[in-house]
Amino acid sequence: MTKTDTVPSSAEALRYPWEQHPGEDQVVEVAPGVLWLRLKLPFRLNHVNIYLLADGDGWVAVDSGFGNEESIAAWTRLLDGPLKHVKITRLIVTHSHPDHVGLAGWIVERFACPLVMSQVEYLQSVYHQNRGTEERRNAQRLFFRRHGMDETLTDKLLGRGQEYLQRVSVLPASYRRISHGDEIQIGSRRFKVITGGGHALDQVMLYCAADKLFLSADQVLSKISPNVSVWAVEPDQNSLGEYLASLASLTTTLPYDVLVLPGHGVPFYGLKTRIKQLADHHEERCRMIADACRDEPKTSAQLVPVVFHKHVLDAHQMGFAAGELIAHVNYMLVEGRLTAGDADGVLHYRTT
Repeated sequence: MTKTDTVPSSAEALRYPWEQHPGEDQVVEVAPGVLWLRLKLPFRLNHVNIYLLADGDGWVAVDSGFGNEESIAAWTRLLDGPLKHVKITRLIVTHSHPDHVGLAGWIVERFACPLVMSQVEYLQSVYHQNRGTEERRNAQRLFFRRHGMDETLTDKLLGRGQEYLQRVSVLPASYRRISHGDEIQIGSRRFKVITGGGHALDQVMLYCAADKLFLSADQVLSKISPNVSVWAVEPDQNSLGEYLASLASLTTTLPYDVLVLPGHGVPFYGLKTRIKQLADHHEERCRMIADACRDEPKTSAQLVPVVFHKHVLDAHQMGFAAGELIAHVNYMLVEGRLTAGDADGVLHYRTT
């Protein structure tokens, strides 16, 4: 996930009602019956937001946190302290990434509550838990080599760069499905389920029209751009195209003045301004790639430093940077802005 620069827009200005996030043992009420808490993450993106929605005598939790002992300890402190009154009656997990689904099994077991997810994201979570086979590692190795990464870098990406995907407590063996267009009742509120691709395959967002509340998960974040990547399991995926289509759909279906509750960062107003900034950010990256490939063809490995020149990348971040770069070239291939050539099994891209 990358910080995006402010882009001037004629739409309404971004506004952050809570510049300060909750401390480790704090909970903030952001709307009547809507609680915000924040859990630490052990990598550069150092936190994830959890929301609790009042649901009669109980509460619906949206997302669970990362699957490690530190997150369990943080939840335990909160449930022994400011959340002493809270009984979780449902757990909605927005998508399959470990910082969101990681403790789903632990919460479901502790509260004997159902897990609620979109079908694709539940199955993707199961896939992540069982992806460490030698066959899959070989597929990933070939994928990185095809994009011009050498053996040393590939070994790093398949080691520390992939470890975080395993950080998930054992998933419940069953779940309740929610799908795009569904309406669900949570307490006195009705939420419309909106799903979108790009960052994840079928990420769940929740919109309450009556109270103008939008839980945007990682699709629209307040100050950084969500990672939009392509991976070995679907090497030709147009994930950036899916992401931009989702943003365009949100622009046309949601009003200006919703309170946005994102999966990372702080709640904000100015959804359409933020969406324009995110779309502009990706277009700027596409222009950088087009400029770099104009005079001579380049591999994805050669293009990573062109796009991520401001960043010093460790193995974990390099994996995301490579995936994101490939998402941009795949999108540009679909749009007809690049052509791909194969030289000795390695893809090279040239601007059309």
